[in-house]
Amino acid sequence: QLQAFGGGLVQAGGSLSLSCAASGSTFSMYYMGWFRQAPGKERVFVAHISWSGTSTYYADSVKGRFTISRDNDKNTVSLQMNSLKSEDTAVYYCAAARRFGLTSRDYAYWGQGTLVTVSS
Repeated sequence: QLQAFGGGLVQAGGSLSLSCAASGSTFSMYYMGWFRQAPGKERVFVAHISWSGTSTYYADSVKGRFTISRDNDKNTVSLQMNSLKSEDTAVYYCAAARRFGLTSRDYAYWGQGTLVTVSS
């Protein structure tokens, strides 16, 4: 089970940190990802981190601004978002997969989502 939190309202140019807590003893075996879904749009990939945390991958739209990290001792994955833009407004979801993936279909487990609103 995954639970995402940390969303909220932030001004453009500001920062926000999202976290996702996972239950269970196998968290360290999963690749973790963040996706987002803006109003009226499809859910899209944002960032991905390997099970060990040594490999990360970002969508071009967030590269250089967002940082994904994980703590396998605490069963958490985080997304640090800097230099936020109005187009970053979306519901953000954390997800778990058994392997590297860039699409929703690659992920078997999903959190409930947390809303990030960036005001311009």
